Amino acid sequence: MPSLEIFARQSAEYRDTVLPPRVRARLAVETATAFGWHRWVGTEGDVLGIERFGASAPYERILEEFGFTADNVARRARAVLARVSGA
Repeated sequence: MPSLEIFARQSAEYRDTVLPPRVRARLAVETATAFGWHRWVGTEGDVLGIERFGASAPYERILEEFGFTADNVARRARAVLARVSGA
């Protein structure tokens, strides 16, 4: 989603075509602030974002430190799927 603000201004009908209400398993991955994403993932979804400020290191290390790895994203996606399916 390129802009949370523009998406929020769209009609409910349009938003529902992008994020169908029946799809409750949602994971937002944002390499900046997680602010604003919880609205769109719902109560059963999850947001992987950066909740603090001030880290400095090569980007590879920063991404790993903040959990932006394929393994962590997959783990969190599986947790959302399990939560939504009741497994």
